[in-house]
Amino acid sequence: MRVFNFSPGPAVLPQEVLEQAREEMLDWRGTGMSVMEMSHRGKAFISIAETAEADLRELLSVPKNYKVLFLQGGAFGQFAAVPMNLSKPGDVVDYVNTGAWSKKAIGEAKHYAKVNVAADAGEPYTSIPALSGWQVSDNAAYLHYTPNETIGGVEFHFVPELKSGTPLVADMSSTLLSRPIDVSKFGLIYGGAQKNVGPAGLTLVIVREDLLGHARPGTPAFMDYAAMAKEGSMLNTPPTYAWYMAGLVFQWLKRQGGVKAMGEINRRKAELLYSTIDNSSFYKNPVAKDARSWMNIPFTLARPELDKTFTAEAKDAGLVTLEGHRSVGGMRASIYNAMPLAGVEALVSFMKEFERKHA
Repeated sequence: MRVFNFSPGPAVLPQEVLEQAREEMLDWRGTGMSVMEMSHRGKAFISIAETAEADLRELLSVPKNYKVLFLQGGAFGQFAAVPMNLSKPGDVVDYVNTGAWSKKAIGEAKHYAKVNVAADAGEPYTSIPALSGWQVSDNAAYLHYTPNETIGGVEFHFVPELKSGTPLVADMSSTLLSRPIDVSKFGLIYGGAQKNVGPAGLTLVIVREDLLGHARPGTPAFMDYAAMAKEGSMLNTPPTYAWYMAGLVFQWLKRQGGVKAMGEINRRKAELLYSTIDNSSFYKNPVAKDARSWMNIPFTLARPELDKTFTAEAKDAGLVTLEGHRSVGGMRASIYNAMPLAGVEALVSFMKEFERKHA
């Protein structure tokens, strides 16, 4: 029996996609082999890769002067790749700190450049710093921010406007494809696939062409954006099956009406869960209302001693991986693209009944 999986990542995938992958597992379109057995240089996989890139470009309306890369290493690898490609030793780079993943990006960047923390929301990271108070550098090589913090459930609902023309870099691991974005506002977007795109192992990078070719000496070739772009993301063997699965997800998204339609669905899901929390005296969300995430919704119970009871009974009801991150506690519902509205409705129904029994 399929459960409603609220995991923050690796996360739920569309059932249609899993069923299609199952049907094509042993024989992809008459080739007599699985995609995971194919040479990445062969015509069959090249067609899969090209279709996936074309579909992603269509979904996000990626401008022609941007390269789309399908890489390995996760978003964590990009914490190093970004400063190695976009800054020189000694350069100043600006970062905005809004939580756990911002902190990790900052920590890695410090190995390669002089980090200026342009804004810091401060512990316990439940809000977004007002743009008017950001202390940006005049000569920063780029400004990096994390639009959505999966652990704290804090999200930007605006794109920072930088008057200086400094390239804007965003870790969109948990928001990419969840709603429309204007790619042209960014110098570089990256994200791990295991939230809204596909299985773990694949990393997407969308980078403006003028930012290519500036990697510092000593940058590993597989982390050099220009080198990977020149080879169509195949300088080394790419994560072929994850790339294929991402392509199936892109096609599924197109069948749903694209990212605009998906954004409306995601908005409704989030509003339903937040309204349930806000209209209850038993549950609480700690995040400022103007910074609440659509994707990751943490909440606490009025009686923390009931946390284990809540997760156990939820599991019995087919609602799994609702435990909050160990650094935050409580509960967390991750409701990415593939989580259907029915899943959120089932969670809301369970929460109301649990409150009735235990409040």
